[in-house]
Amino acid sequence: MSLANTKNSCAVSRFLSFVAPAVALLLAASAHAAAPGITGKAFSLNAGEAWSSQPDGVSVYSWGYGCAAGFSPTFAPATVVGPSCPLVQFPGPTMIVTENSPFTVTLTNSLPAAAGNTSILFPGASTVTTGGGVQGLLTQEAVPVSTACNPTSTPGCNTVTYTVTYSHPGTFEYYSGTQPDLQIEMGLFGAVVVLPSNPPGNCTALNTYPAGRIDYRLAPSAYDNPRSCYDREYLTQWSEIDPKIHRQVEDQLRLIATCPTTAQFSCPTALNVVTEPYHPNYFLINGRSMPDNMDPNYAPNYPNQPYNANPHMHPGELVLVRFMGQGHWQHPFHEHGNHVRILGRDGNLLLSQTDATQLAGRMEFNTDTTPGQADEGIFYWSGKGLGWDIFGHTQTGAGSATCVPDANGYYTTLSSPPAIPVTYDSSGNYLSGSENYYEWCADHGHPLESNPTGQVGAGGPMTLPDPLIVTNGLWYNGTPYMGPDAVFRSRGPTPLPPGIALQNPPPESGIAFMWHSHNEREITTNDVFPGGMLQMMLVDPYVWHIDETL
Repeated sequence: MSLANTKNSCAVSRFLSFVAPAVALLLAASAHAAAPGITGKAFSLNAGEAWSSQPDGVSVYSWGYGCAAGFSPTFAPATVVGPSCPLVQFPGPTMIVTENSPFTVTLTNSLPAAAGNTSILFPGASTVTTGGGVQGLLTQEAVPVSTACNPTSTPGCNTVTYTVTYSHPGTFEYYSGTQPDLQIEMGLFGAVVVLPSNPPGNCTALNTYPAGRIDYRLAPSAYDNPRSCYDREYLTQWSEIDPKIHRQVEDQLRLIATCPTTAQFSCPTALNVVTEPYHPNYFLINGRSMPDNMDPNYAPNYPNQPYNANPHMHPGELVLVRFMGQGHWQHPFHEHGNHVRILGRDGNLLLSQTDATQLAGRMEFNTDTTPGQADEGIFYWSGKGLGWDIFGHTQTGAGSATCVPDANGYYTTLSSPPAIPVTYDSSGNYLSGSENYYEWCADHGHPLESNPTGQVGAGGPMTLPDPLIVTNGLWYNGTPYMGPDAVFRSRGPTPLPPGIALQNPPPESGIAFMWHSHNEREITTNDVFPGGMLQMMLVDPYVWHIDETL
């Protein structure tokens, strides 16, 4: 189904009728995201044509990189459920490699002959050597299959091989170096995550608590530096689509394929696409728009868009956010909940000029995604300074659980997996369990409401409004507290948490923050809200295992 024959007057009403039921199913399977990709030292990629799915029902004709036929990659992180690497995907496969370790990328050109040559650039790489193909303006290019290139009779005539080495770790882009104004817009781009070869030995992840949980990090640290340790990571690639450009390409290819050559008329054989002025209507994170980007990785309903954008974390974790601009425009990426400390940019760890042991990156309210630039930042949320108990404990008193602070003021004294099921005291507080791990002890026993209706509060800094009025939200867990015990004990006057919190079900009961573009038009899909560059980040209690294989 093409964009041309699906875009009609019903699109807006169809989108609005679609949003409610679709959003209600977004996280029913607790879909999460780490930094999924493929690993190894030899990658075989294909450049081809396919259609990308948009939330308003439109399918946009696009080009993309994927895994070439016969190439069976190794997937990361850990054991991924239902991984796939199709012939074409948007964005291209994330390649996960190691610094100072050469790897090869063999590119096969399966684009229509009229699209011409294609290629890959690796900005930030220390060395790139090539084999095969033909010389292009910026690098060696792979020619398309045509009468001049028949892979059956001349194997490999439509391929080119790049041998690439990165001399330092970081997050990098790869994209077409052939007609980049057109081919990058059509979808020929992806990411390379370069892991450190000598990560520090003391980077133990909080996300493995309680003991026995899987560590989903690609590496213990982002760089060969103890100041770059992290607990959890996410990769986001920000791009946009101008459907008029894609429609031009689709229409011209159809014309070329069906044009009858006569003595009086010569049919065109190459594209002539106008790429300016540029007016995108679709805004994507990792190749999907909201709400699609909150479905699981490798979801079968997005066969060419395998990566989601659905971050989760636990309190106190250092979350490494890798983000890059893959389109034409800069996008102001705003992470609610805290500022982000910029860690590195284009593979360069930002260190103090006067003390190289200290980080120098700024705290950013918006981590802007600039075209052609890749950054890493550290996001952190612990509940410190809120002034109220995020776990909804009752006032400290006889028989209540004690919050024993560590040297930094947090409850981190649990050193072994808690008993399952957890046990409670007479006031409903945890005696053993991990739900309130990393609690800010200074706020323990200070619930939010001063006139509570459930079993939780006994005086606090403010009075909550009627939950039936303000809590009808798809990510609202039923209370302002974190963790299933707090939710079940503080429901207000209704027997169940209000709202339809399938994206944040009672057993999870996290605190939700919106992560999105601060350009309001970019959180729309074809000018319809909500959509576009929008995702939700959930801070989950430690009792909830964040399964990054989904």
